[in-house]
Amino acid sequence: MSLQHITLISFGYFDNDFLIRVSEKIQQQLFVKIHIKEGHLDLSDYYDPARRQYNANLLLKQIENNFAVESSKTIGLFNVDIFIPIFTYIFGQAYLRGRTGIVSIFRLSNERYGIDSDENLLLERSCKEIIHELGHCLGLIHCHTSDCVMRSGTYVEDIDQKGSKFCPKCRNEIAL
Repeated sequence: MSLQHITLISFGYFDNDFLIRVSEKIQQQLFVKIHIKEGHLDLSDYYDPARRQYNANLLLKQIENNFAVESSKTIGLFNVDIFIPIFTYIFGQAYLRGRTGIVSIFRLSNERYGIDSDENLLLERSCKEIIHELGHCLGLIHCHTSDCVMRSGTYVEDIDQKGSKFCPKCRNEIAL
């Protein structure tokens, strides 16, 4: 893999400390430099009033067309409820073997489920999702190894149960 760097673009308000901690954790896992940028979009263009959510397909396409560059993988980070038509909600999405993905932390915080806030758990879940979507960008599909970060996650509990690293098989496929 000849990945030079990863660009993490925040859309909306994210605490700078949170973004730095996320980038450090991802850098430790993938051994590649992370560039943090701030992006601006009018999210009303992606809002589906019938679902009261944001269309992830349209957001992903927007990031691909207007923010991605050839020399890196780009992840758009959001804090809105995202969906694709076949699912009630999703945590993230990426182009397989592409250069772009998106992740939303909207459903990753404990408060969403009536539980006390836990910033460290939110950080861990966010990193797992970002690494998972980057795995798709690097050509990985969902893995059945229970602790692999590429294991599919439908519920936040699924994210908590899986690990934050690629299993040996997945790591070998992307040659990290």
